[in-house]
Amino acid sequence: MRVEIVSVSSTRSLFIPYLRFIDPTALSPPSCLVHAKTFPQSAPIVDYVWYPGASQHNLPAFCFVASIRDCPVKLLDAKDGRLRASYPIVDHRERYVAPHSLAFNLSGERLYCGFEDAIEVFDVQRPSEGERLPTTPSKKSKDGLKGIVSTLAFSYSPEYYAAGSLTPASHTSDNIALFNESTLESVWSIGGVAEWEKGGVTQLLFNPTRPHILYAAFRRSERLWSWDLRGDTSVPLCCFSRGIGSNGSGNKNLTNQKLRFDVECTGRWLASGNQVGEIVMYDLETGSSETNEEEVGSEARQTGPTLLYEAHGDSVGAVAFHPLEAKLLSISGSRHFDDLAVESSIVVDSESDSDSSDEARENVVTARKMRECPQPSVRDASIKIWDFREPMGPE
Repeated sequence: MRVEIVSVSSTRSLFIPYLRFIDPTALSPPSCLVHAKTFPQSAPIVDYVWYPGASQHNLPAFCFVASIRDCPVKLLDAKDGRLRASYPIVDHRERYVAPHSLAFNLSGERLYCGFEDAIEVFDVQRPSEGERLPTTPSKKSKDGLKGIVSTLAFSYSPEYYAAGSLTPASHTSDNIALFNESTLESVWSIGGVAEWEKGGVTQLLFNPTRPHILYAAFRRSERLWSWDLRGDTSVPLCCFSRGIGSNGSGNKNLTNQKLRFDVECTGRWLASGNQVGEIVMYDLETGSSETNEEEVGSEARQTGPTLLYEAHGDSVGAVAFHPLEAKLLSISGSRHFDDLAVESSIVVDSESDSDSSDEARENVVTARKMRECPQPSVRDASIKIWDFREPMGPE
């Protein structure tokens, strides 16, 4: 994987007048990314999350939890990979369940694990069976949050958290719900986007300085949505276009890959990537309004990006702001089968035009077999750091 350091000339408030690339070798060692450890696991990893406040300078908190298929949830030491504790989730057939989403509460005392039709809550200090919170009354019921709980997010205002499901929303049921941490009960549902979003929820995130604002991303969608939890949660507050495909014309070619977004610590800037390698940023305070009633309804405001620039040569799977500095990390990469399919078809056509000998026919059959079992190709798998600090010296 290639690592690049990129500098974006700007002020501390992340207003970007232009982009500037710098040589990674000219930077000091703390600005470089270095591979530290690899912790092999016995099965595929479904999800992971760092313990709140994890730092290599605070060894007791330097750990993370990982959800691994057919295994209990593991609390691993980030320094040496040793197992600190395990939290088992067992289904009705006495098999281990690997949750699809993990989240600590703000104090780090509880671990929340989302899986099909339920959320399991563990006391971090007591590794044993947790307390199960059903998100729907029964399998046949149409009430509650149905399907796999794919994402969890805690509000910076105490006691509340949001959960999202991979089951698509409909006009009779939503796939986002707000829960009370104290009572372990659902407070109300959040939605109103079933007409425009046909996929499940892939990410939820609260604004760090305005904890009543919730943001959501959906599968196979080039939009981000927000709600104000102080008002009517059946109507979204704002719709953010991620650039390509936002007009609905390119929905057939949208990726199933999760594209994670982030909000910086002051709560003003939201950043996200899209599947064509671009990074888009929105000013959440003074963002430009581009309302289109046919697209997002008469009450939701559509906001265009403040900045859009080409960052990678492939899908930007995730972006993340530095918690203390004006830096943004982006990572790209995606599996592509269409490139190999085109190459195979060229091989078949060239062989068909040649002599009809036995050797030519065997080559055609071989090429067809290769096309039936294609191996994915990678166009750009890289990590970049975008520096938004104001330059200290002349250009």
